Amino acid sequence: MTFSTHPLPPSLSPFIHSIFHFKDFVPDHHIERVVPTGHVFLIFELDGMPRHTFDNATLKPNATFTKAWISGMHRKYISISAHPKSEMLVVQFRATGAYPFLHVPMQTINEEIFPAEKLLGEEVLALRSALMDVDIVEKKLLVAEEWLLRRFDANKTPPTDLLTLINHLQTGPTVGYQEALNNYPNSQKHLIHQFKKYVGLTPKYYQRILRFNEILQKIQQKEEIAWAQVAYQCGFTDQSHFIKEFKHFSGFNPESFTQQAFHQQEPNFFPLDREG
Repeated sequence: MTFSTHPLPPSLSPFIHSIFHFKDFVPDHHIERVVPTGHVFLIFELDGMPRHTFDNATLKPNATFTKAWISGMHRKYISISAHPKSEMLVVQFRATGAYPFLHVPMQTINEEIFPAEKLLGEEVLALRSALMDVDIVEKKLLVAEEWLLRRFDANKTPPTDLLTLINHLQTGPTVGYQEALNNYPNSQKHLIHQFKKYVGLTPKYYQRILRFNEILQKIQQKEEIAWAQVAYQCGFTDQSHFIKEFKHFSGFNPESFTQQAFHQQEPNFFPLDREG
């Protein structure tokens, strides 16, 4: 597989986490579980292959997506298809980064995966055509950058107070929640409204997602995992609460997770039907 990321200009980096392209991905599975990361995604398939989402319990297909689609904030894991020889370009927005480009409050697309033209119109399909017309990967990424710069609405950028609080949460998701709230200059009601508008979730739920991802980072590539120690380091005083939280976001209890060696995988994608 070839994987390329695009160096972001200063005008986009506060809002875009990454723009990346991959090609010739050859998975050993057909369905994978994706856990929430606290990001919104704009996704382009450049290979003509339909993608699917699946019911988490039955793993039966429940939706099909082609060309371009948007994935809003998700509160728990989703199940998606994985395809051999696939080619995709993905825009990954930062926590408060999507609103200036999508131009709708983020809570309106929570838990949603939908065709991008539903929100962005024919221009997003024209962008996909432009991406497919370019052979050089670096130029594809530049085409995406130029489109984002044209879409950007400076009037929809998040306020500084909100960015300060989110940065506080991101740098200390296991212990900094109450301190971050105490330093916010406005009311809790105001904060929740701002969070839903720019992030899509409540502050507390977003902090839970950050904490879960910190757990995944702590255990990634470890030979042995002391779950009680991980739970304590991530602010859990109750082991049963830790297990419940881990299962809520991943669908697995911690022991099952390590038995399937998911801590040796990419930190947010876990195969459900690996061959062999």
